[in-house]
Amino acid sequence: MSKKYGRTYHLPGSPGATSDDKILKSLSAFEQDGGVDVVATEKMDGENTTIYDGGTHARSVDGRYHPSRDRMKAFAAGISPMLAANERIVGEYLYAKHSIAYDGLPHFFMGFAWIKDEVIQSWDDTMQRFSELGIVPVPVLWRGKFDIRQIDALVSGLDLEQQEGFVVRVMDAFHEDQMVTSMGKYVREGHVQTETHWMHQEIIPNTFKM
Repeated sequence: MSKKYGRTYHLPGSPGATSDDKILKSLSAFEQDGGVDVVATEKMDGENTTIYDGGTHARSVDGRYHPSRDRMKAFAAGISPMLAANERIVGEYLYAKHSIAYDGLPHFFMGFAWIKDEVIQSWDDTMQRFSELGIVPVPVLWRGKFDIRQIDALVSGLDLEQQEGFVVRVMDAFHEDQMVTSMGKYVREGHVQTETHWMHQEIIPNTFKM
C-alpha cells in the first residue's frame, strides 16, 4: 500500500523549526501518568522513503527520476515481496549527502517505522520486524520514562556538526492520526545550509561500512 508518511511536529524550542513547520502545542501525550515510555532516535539527514508491497517512493514532492535513487529501488525490490498489502516500512535513504556528510554509516537505508493497517507499531515490535527483513534501524540515543530533563540532556549532547537532531516517540503503538501528539522532533538551528535543493546539485555519496 503506497501512502505518504505523515508530518512529524517539532518539539517546543526546536531551533530548526521554520515558519512552514508545525510545533507541538502540548507534551501531554508524553507526560501523562508521570511520564510514558519513550524512545529517542537520531534524526538522520536523508530522504524520507517508504517501502511497500508494490515498490518504494520518496516523500519528496519531486517524484521525477533521480540517479541517486537507483540503489534504493534495488534494495526495496528485495524487501517488497516480503511485505503484506497492509504493511509499510519507513526510513531514511542516506546514499547522497544532503547537509551532513556521513562517513562509515552501517547502511544506506535506515528504518524508523513499521506501519501496519495505518498503525505505527510499537518500537520493540518494529525492531523485531526490521530484524526479520534485514533492515538497519536508526540509532537509539535514549529510551525510558519521558522526562523533560532527559530531553534537555539529549539536546546538550548533540554533535551539531554531525547530527541533525533527534525524534522522540512513545514506545507503544499508535495510529498514524496520532503522530501529531505521540512523537516530536528536535532539529538543529540552520540545518539546511544551502538554498539549492540537494537533488539539483552534484551527487556526493556518503560512505558506508557495508
